[in-house]
Amino acid sequence: MQQRIIKREAFYVKKWLSVASLILTATVALSACGSSGGGDKSSAPASSSGSSASASETSSGKPVELTFWGDWGGEGQKQFETMVDAFNKSQDKIKVKYVLQQDMITKFLTAATSGGSPDILFWDRWRTSLYAPKGVLHPIDDFMAKDGLNKGDFYDEALKELSYQDKLYGLPLTVDARALFYNKKLLSDAGITNPPATWDELEQAAIKTTKWDGNKLLVSGFSLGDNGLFNMYLQQAGGTMLTDDGKTNFNNEKGKAVLAYWDKLLNTDKVYKVGFEQGLGEGTDAFATGKLAMTYTGPWMLTTYKKYGKDLDFGVVPPPAGPNGDKGSVMGGFGLVVPEGSKHQQEAWEFIKWWTANKDNALLWAKTSLNIPGYKPALEDPFFKDDPLWKPFLDTLEFAKIRPQHPGYSVMEGDALVPNLQLFQQKKQDADTTLKKAQQRGDQLLQDNAQAK
Repeated sequence: MQQRIIKREAFYVKKWLSVASLILTATVALSACGSSGGGDKSSAPASSSGSSASASETSSGKPVELTFWGDWGGEGQKQFETMVDAFNKSQDKIKVKYVLQQDMITKFLTAATSGGSPDILFWDRWRTSLYAPKGVLHPIDDFMAKDGLNKGDFYDEALKELSYQDKLYGLPLTVDARALFYNKKLLSDAGITNPPATWDELEQAAIKTTKWDGNKLLVSGFSLGDNGLFNMYLQQAGGTMLTDDGKTNFNNEKGKAVLAYWDKLLNTDKVYKVGFEQGLGEGTDAFATGKLAMTYTGPWMLTTYKKYGKDLDFGVVPPPAGPNGDKGSVMGGFGLVVPEGSKHQQEAWEFIKWWTANKDNALLWAKTSLNIPGYKPALEDPFFKDDPLWKPFLDTLEFAKIRPQHPGYSVMEGDALVPNLQLFQQKKQDADTTLKKAQQRGDQLLQDNAQAK
């Protein structure tokens, strides 16, 4: 399981390095993963909310010192430290220190059994169903009730992803979902006045914006380079990845509809060529350089495309609906959790509450990091309301769904489904064989990993 986690995180590191290389070719230096945002970082720290931390002082009168572990370095580390510094300045009872950890989960599991646990942990929310059963996370339900926090102020799907067996283990720090980015000039030159809102419109726009020179693809109308987005397409086709009893649910008409759509785009319409984006050269982002008319990606790319896409005029819309009007996108994001091994759980909660459940502080985080916070009241601020590029993501988050919370889901998707989808896209096996093999292998992996290990 740890290998799967490492592979998944390595993918995002690799993706960022590709973008960073693009930036370097434009003689602009980018220090690390994550964008330093354009918000007002000089704003005075917002005051702590909720119950007092008066019990936090040690017998010597010195503040309680908390350790906050995370695996964001570079700009991400600076963003975390901005929030830590603001919290430390907002009161004198608790002092938090951010500690960058590589291979954080492995070190955390070791620390959880050796007495060296941190007090706060930066948490990729999908891990909750894997690690909550191990007893290494502390539920926050009592803290929530005592301080009267309203769960309705947070995205329900994000809270669900931080829950296990009716217990809540943290609060959402960020939320994200894929939406459709489109090159305004390429669509306009092709006579398309409105961005696509359905699969049919997406297909037609992709056909009209694709350019070939003989056998060489010059401009792709739409990227099909990430078959890991199958879950999103399946939602748009009206399906779900797993059944209620924890088995695969894509070897059916809904799954076949997705592959039929992909096949048409790839092999009939020829709007994309497998490997097209990788074949453009090291560090070349196809969308930023105008070689890709439309692509699915997330809000983390807004800053990159604004700053480093030379002459790029782009827009964003929610993912187009499927053939029967079904909408779909996958919600992701991070949270903050309290380890069971923390010696200062109440104080750790005070920090988490201050950051994630206070409008001013959640907004400070948004302006600092250019992430969408999980606290909905912060999204009413003009920072979000007055920027048209945020709205499509906020609209998408209203219907986006988290990944299934089965302990073996990530293994099933990575080791059974995606390899077969790759063979399908490479025309090495047909749709029926692809879905059948993915189902057989996937159901076995789900069964083998039904209990978190």
